[in-house]
Amino acid sequence: MLGLLLSNLSMFLFLFSVKMSWYTKIWALSLISLLSIFHLYTPTYSYEGINFYMTQDSMSTILISLTFWISLMMMIASQNSVKFPKNSSSLFSFFLISLNLILITTFLMTSILHFYFMFEASLIPILLIILGWGYQPERLQAGMYMMIYTVAASLPLLLTIMWAAQKQHSFNMLMSSMLRTEAVNFGLFWAYNFLSLLIFTAFLVKLPMFSVHLWLPKAHVEAPVAGSMVLAAILLKLGGYGIFRVYQYFNYYMSTISIFIFSLALWGGVLTSIVCFRQVDFKSLIAYSSIGHMSLMLAGAFSNSSWGWAGSLVLMVSHGFCSSALFALANYTYEKTHTRSLLLSKGMLMLVPILSLWWFMFSVINMAAPPSINLLGEIMVFPSTIFSSSYYLLSLGLMSFLAALYSMYLYTASQHGGNPKYMKPFLALKSTALSLLFLHWIPANILILKSELIFLWV
Repeated sequence: MLGLLLSNLSMFLFLFSVKMSWYTKIWALSLISLLSIFHLYTPTYSYEGINFYMTQDSMSTILISLTFWISLMMMIASQNSVKFPKNSSSLFSFFLISLNLILITTFLMTSILHFYFMFEASLIPILLIILGWGYQPERLQAGMYMMIYTVAASLPLLLTIMWAAQKQHSFNMLMSSMLRTEAVNFGLFWAYNFLSLLIFTAFLVKLPMFSVHLWLPKAHVEAPVAGSMVLAAILLKLGGYGIFRVYQYFNYYMSTISIFIFSLALWGGVLTSIVCFRQVDFKSLIAYSSIGHMSLMLAGAFSNSSWGWAGSLVLMVSHGFCSSALFALANYTYEKTHTRSLLLSKGMLMLVPILSLWWFMFSVINMAAPPSINLLGEIMVFPSTIFSSSYYLLSLGLMSFLAALYSMYLYTASQHGGNPKYMKPFLALKSTALSLLFLHWIPANILILKSELIFLWV
C-alpha cells in the first residue's frame, strides 16, 4: 500500500536526517510529496486496510499529502532561519521530520487510543522547534500556554475513550460505540451532554475554537517561520480530523451542548474577525484570521450533512495552503524590514513590488475569492449551516464580510503608504522564496479544476 510506503520513506528521512545535506532533504521531501499527490488520483472512498494497526480513507490520504507538501515548504522557508545557533540545521531538520512522521502516523491510526497518543506526541517536536528557534524570550511562556491548554483539555478525552472501549470491548475507530443509546436508555440526557463536552474539548482547543484560543496567537508570534507554517497548516487540522473521527467512532448525534458549541464557534468567529483589526503584528493578525476560518470548518462539521463535512475538509486544505503562505510572506517582510509591525512596514509596494504582488494574491485567497478552493469550501459550508438553522445566517454573513475586510486591511496597511526614512530600497526576492510562494499558490487555485479529489469521501 502506498500509505505504508510513505510511512517507510518518512522513517528513512527520520533516521538519516542528521547525515543528509539540506538540499538532499529538500529533494527527498519533493519526491515523496509528488508520490503522495499522485495517490490522490486513486482515491479510496471506503476504508482501505494497510495492516492491523493502520488504515486509510480519502480524508487521511488528502491530509497526508498536505503534510508532506507543507513539510517541503517548511524546509525551503527555513534555509536562512536555522543558521543560529551554530550547526543547528541538522537538529532542526531532525525535529521537523520527526514531526512529519508523527503526523502521518496519526492520520493512519486505526485504534482511537493510538490516535490519542500520537495526537499528544505531536506537541513535543513543535514545542522544541518553538523553544529552540523562536524569536524572543517570551517563547517560553508561549510554549507553556500551548502545553497546558492542549494537555489539560485532552485528559477528559482519554477518560471517555477508556469508558467507550470498556463498553464495546474495542478501540477500533471503524466500529460504532453505543454512547447515545446507553445515555438514552438510562434517561441520562445531562450525561450525554456532559460526555459530548468531554469528547470534543480536546479537538476544540486544538482547532482552536473561540474562548480556548488564547494559546494560538502567542505560539505563532514566538515561533520561527517553520513553526508557524506547520502550526497553521497541519496541527490545527488535527483538531478537525479528530472531530470527524470521533463523530464516527461514537456514532454521534447532535445534543444540546453541540448547539451551544455550534453557536459559540460562529459568533466567536465574528468576534475574532473584529479582533483582527486591533492587531499591529503581522503574525498575530494572520493567527486570529485562522481562528475565524476554523470556526467555519467547525460549523460544517456540526451541520450533520454530507455537504457540510465535505466543505469542512476543503476549508482545511485551502486554509493549510493560504495560512502557510501568509506566514512565509510575513517572515520575508520581516527579513526585509526587521519589524513585524503594521504601523512601521509601510510602502512595500515601492520597495519590493514582487513581494507586494504575492501579498495581494494570498490576501485574495484568504477572503475566499475565485478561483481559490477556499471559495468552494465556503459555498459548501454556508448552505449546510443555514439549513441547520436560519438563525446562523447573520453570523455567517458577518464572517464572510469581515474576512474580506481584514484581508484588504492586511494588504493595504503594509503595502501602501509612504515608507519610513530609515528603510532603504531592497533587492528582489530570491528564487527559493518565489518557488515557495508559487508552490503554495498553484494547489490553492488549480485544485478547483478537479475538486472531487479533495471533497469526495465518506
